[in-house]
Amino acid sequence: MKVVKFGGSSLASGAQVEKVYHIVVSDPERKIVVVSAPGKRYPEDIKVTDLLISCAKKYLKGENAQDLVRTIVSRYQSIAEELYLSNAIIAKITDDLLTLLSGDKSNPASFIEAVKASGEDNNAKLIAAFFKHKGLNAEYVSPKEAGLLVSNDPGNARVLPESYKRLAKLKNKSGIIVFPGFFGYSTNGDVVTFSRSGSDITGSILANGVQADLYENFTDVDAVYAVNPHIVRHPKEIRELTYREMRELSYGGFSVFHDEALIPAIRAGIPVNVKNTNNPEAPGTKIVNTRKNKNGPVVGIASDEGFCSIYVSKFLMNREIGFGRKILLILEEFGLSFEHIPSGIDDLTVILRENQMDEKTEKSIIERIYTDLDADEVRIEHGLALIMIVGEGMRRNIGTAARASKALAEAHVNIEMINQGSSEVSMMFGVKEPVEKKAVQALYQEFFSEVLVQ
Repeated sequence: MKVVKFGGSSLASGAQVEKVYHIVVSDPERKIVVVSAPGKRYPEDIKVTDLLISCAKKYLKGENAQDLVRTIVSRYQSIAEELYLSNAIIAKITDDLLTLLSGDKSNPASFIEAVKASGEDNNAKLIAAFFKHKGLNAEYVSPKEAGLLVSNDPGNARVLPESYKRLAKLKNKSGIIVFPGFFGYSTNGDVVTFSRSGSDITGSILANGVQADLYENFTDVDAVYAVNPHIVRHPKEIRELTYREMRELSYGGFSVFHDEALIPAIRAGIPVNVKNTNNPEAPGTKIVNTRKNKNGPVVGIASDEGFCSIYVSKFLMNREIGFGRKILLILEEFGLSFEHIPSGIDDLTVILRENQMDEKTEKSIIERIYTDLDADEVRIEHGLALIMIVGEGMRRNIGTAARASKALAEAHVNIEMINQGSSEVSMMFGVKEPVEKKAVQALYQEFFSEVLVQ
């Protein structure tokens, strides 16, 4: 059995849905189809989920949102018309949406959750109707019916362990199951959504629940690339990488998956295949537990910006018990989470997302560190980008750090900091944001030199 997920770009129009149908019927093992809400049809288009959020907010304010409602319904209607479906499915979608919008608004967060999740829910109903129209034995199954229970954390739900036993029953159903992504239900019966890219998470959870042989994730690219194609022209496609490598790359800035999306599949040891809806014959990228190292020490390079560093220096810091704990306690009191803490014997640096701090918070933190820890120097630097080079082969390869440092030096990029994870499959470099692109290109040229950079 295969669980197969299709993203918003794969379901944005009738023509795209036709492709999805042919992909599903081409392999009888594709039994569970997880769908996103309709995505963008062209760059300037608006995703249905974003339209729904705007609509929900207007309703909460008591403002007129009829134009938005019509726009949302028209997105489904245009798909249905392209697929020659009857008006019955659009009447159903319209009725469901209006019922939601006229529902209880006493808890605004819950109201928005339910409305924005309807994008996936209604699309699953539409896709199931189309599959039936084409003669398939297919049915829409809601997360509530299937027993997908999640924590009550709006926009950041976590699957509850008891869900897996309930979801396992899906494999006993005949025909094709069409399942909406992005949300589950709390134990109180409320709709709760996962984070953005939540349909990836749903697919991963279902693959675990039914113990699928493979989780196929269809998107709009042929494969996962070794580097961001907006930074490097025609980057190398990655044919196979491990779960650990994918998680490191996702955390480092890769946009193919949310960095937590694959965890349920990882825990069940289920391989994931990233494929292209528009080119389904392409082999795509396999994400597996273990692989043979065939590509040298580095499999991919990821980067992200928007970081800052808190540098703290104090003579004999290493002798002072609890110094690091006290710094983290100060950050906790201000509600700040950190990303990395590279350190030396007399200094340490805390890396965190700079959007967590305003000018007032920054000033208060500096004062607290000076006062509570009697530090010799405290300074905060903004505008940092973090670059991750990732590869299981780094464990067995000598000189990776030297090669990376040399490449950056030759590109005249100053390294603000360097940190290697204890897993030894990733190495992180901090650089100033203006030189991020140049740094990534230099590293790509060093480790994947057969392809020219821009």
